[in-house]
Amino acid sequence: MTFNTFLRHLREGAKNVFRNGWMSVASIVSIIVSLFILGVFILLVLNVNALADKADKQVQIRAYLNLSVDQKLRETVQKEITAMPEVSKIDFISKEQGLTEFRNSMGDEGKELLQGFGQDNNPLPDAIKIEVYEPTTVPFVAKKIEALNESHTGQQPIMKVKYGKGTIETLFKVTRAVRNIGFVFVAGLGLMSMFLISNTIRVTILARRREIGIMKLVGATNTFIRWPFFVEGTLIGFIGSVITVVLLFVGYDRLAASVGSDFTLQMSLLPTNELWHWGVLLIVLGVLIGMWGTLLSMRKFLKV
Repeated sequence: MTFNTFLRHLREGAKNVFRNGWMSVASIVSIIVSLFILGVFILLVLNVNALADKADKQVQIRAYLNLSVDQKLRETVQKEITAMPEVSKIDFISKEQGLTEFRNSMGDEGKELLQGFGQDNNPLPDAIKIEVYEPTTVPFVAKKIEALNESHTGQQPIMKVKYGKGTIETLFKVTRAVRNIGFVFVAGLGLMSMFLISNTIRVTILARRREIGIMKLVGATNTFIRWPFFVEGTLIGFIGSVITVVLLFVGYDRLAASVGSDFTLQMSLLPTNELWHWGVLLIVLGVLIGMWGTLLSMRKFLKV
């Protein structure tokens, strides 16, 4: 194919988009509607997954030390916990700090109830707050910390390990189910959008089957006939997907701003600048569907 022929195909394909009028508009609207619905659910799934990740990352372990543990043994226990490959960070919480946090969490009533407790008669033990790299390893790490009592003969440094046993396992199951359901739903909706858009493009080409037949009868090659339609389908896919992404991200940006400014909602949506690659993906998907729908539809009418 010469360069001039290629330019001719580009011009003819671009002209056909405008020449076919309402058929092109119908194809573009089909792409906009399908990709918009798909994009909405992608953004919904991304935000739900981000919320699930945030909930997972807030899971922490607290190891409470026995009251008889001295500083040397405490430092030894801290080093042993830090050396665990699953542990990312530990913080020592003294019983004085623990009492202060407990008093603040109880509010004004708690301050009155705990007024009689101070440094001399503090009933709380020292504690170690542990964070892990992977939230799903929390139960396993908690058991390893409890097992430290067996490695210290004569004295058990760990009084209790708390991480929300039972609740955490349920949380992990729920977040895993949310991610899986979201992935399956988006994948199914994506396939449905592909067939809907390709069928709309097929109807557009079906309306011009007489034109294709005449071109075949006068000796035009399949490649010569196919290229303008291929360019037309690509442009329709590109135009429809670009309009979709603009509408989707403008609406999402306004929604994120309104949610962020509402102090009654204790949540925030993912920032728009972190989602731009999904917009690019939708545009690429629209272009590919336009190409695919055109090529698939042309096969039948080129067999003359």
